Amino acid sequence: MFRSFAARNYRIWFAGALVSNVGTWMQRVAQDWLVLAELTDNDAIAVGVVMALQFGPQLLLLPVTGWVADRFDRRRVLAVTQGAMLLLGLGLGAITLTGVVELWMVFGFALGLGVAAAFDAPARQAFVGELVDDSMLANAVALNAASFNGARLIGPAVAGVLVAAVGSGWVFLINAASFLSVLGALWLLRPAEFTPAGRKARGRGQMRAGFRYVRRRPDILLVFAMVFLTGTLGYNFPIYTATMARVEFGEGPQEFGWLSSVLAVGSVAGALLAARRERPRLRTLTLASAGFGLSLGAAGLAPEPLSFGALLAVVGFTGITMMNTANAYVQTTTAPSMRGRVMALYLAIFMGGTPIGAPLVGAVADAAGPRWAIAVGAASGFVAAAIAAVYYLRTRGVRLHWDRAERWPLRLSTGSAADRDTATQEIAIVEVETQR
Repeated sequence: MFRSFAARNYRIWFAGALVSNVGTWMQRVAQDWLVLAELTDNDAIAVGVVMALQFGPQLLLLPVTGWVADRFDRRRVLAVTQGAMLLLGLGLGAITLTGVVELWMVFGFALGLGVAAAFDAPARQAFVGELVDDSMLANAVALNAASFNGARLIGPAVAGVLVAAVGSGWVFLINAASFLSVLGALWLLRPAEFTPAGRKARGRGQMRAGFRYVRRRPDILLVFAMVFLTGTLGYNFPIYTATMARVEFGEGPQEFGWLSSVLAVGSVAGALLAARRERPRLRTLTLASAGFGLSLGAAGLAPEPLSFGALLAVVGFTGITMMNTANAYVQTTTAPSMRGRVMALYLAIFMGGTPIGAPLVGAVADAAGPRWAIAVGAASGFVAAAIAAVYYLRTRGVRLHWDRAERWPLRLSTGSAADRDTATQEIAIVEVETQR
């Protein structure tokens, strides 16, 4: 389960990222509560706008961020992005503690964090492939998810207590300090032990090459479609937990933090289970999507906080199983030289729908109540599973014909020989998957 820890560089990176992730989750809870309960009168749409500003740059900056992740030294890119997020955390903490914070200021800082994260995320995802060899990549991706969701277990609970005791401003400053752990980890890594990342993207048309690569992979297109649906409408957990705690159950920030942590219990379990799998499968992705819709729908019917929290643990388990499988599948079946650009596409599709979905789900929560907002999220899981079912009906047991397989390399005739070889290898992967 923890075989990636055999690599010294990965152990150091994992420890630094875990501390930083705890701080990130603390800030998210404090920020959402600040907007919902202190700067507005339970305005779920405002929370949705904050989420949109944080995740929207993933989509808008897509042509640049994936190219940067493949073109430049990822270690240096991460040092710049982590430093920028540290400064933004300090700024938000300062204006909150001095009492001058207003809603538009939070929007501005959310946008700044979104821009920094847009460059950070694809570089961070692809950087894992440099810390371990290919045989441990799927395990490392799963452990990264366990770290992120382990932090979700700790961060919100601590943030809920701190917000009630000392206010949101101090939580923002603690998050700023947590970025020092990642910067320290980057400094301690040994570049001589990195796994080669393949050729760097140079010249014009490199982002278009990423689009062409994905277009010739129907299996990745399926994953992207499923991730877009659930990422846009289903993964709006801050809105679900904040409005259920505040509006439906009449609770305070401590209960909001507790509910967010319970969600992480299932997420950690799902991530650790994923770490035991040798390779990700599309079948697992489909079943997890259906389970996500079912468990989230059940949570929307919970009559009181305890049952809602218990069902959130199941939501966390199915949700992280789905997203971790999708992430690992895309990373492990993508050529290393294309990984940064493909992961930028993946993250843009996963998070880029938030500017649409979060305000929409927030509006549903304001107009019809939190339970109906959760129902919208549950529907996204069922629809994603239905799309996968149609894909299986069309491809299961059907091998790709050689004439079709020969046309794909011809379509890449304008690219390099390495690209044509990669396309031929990926056809073999699709042949195996469509028979499962």
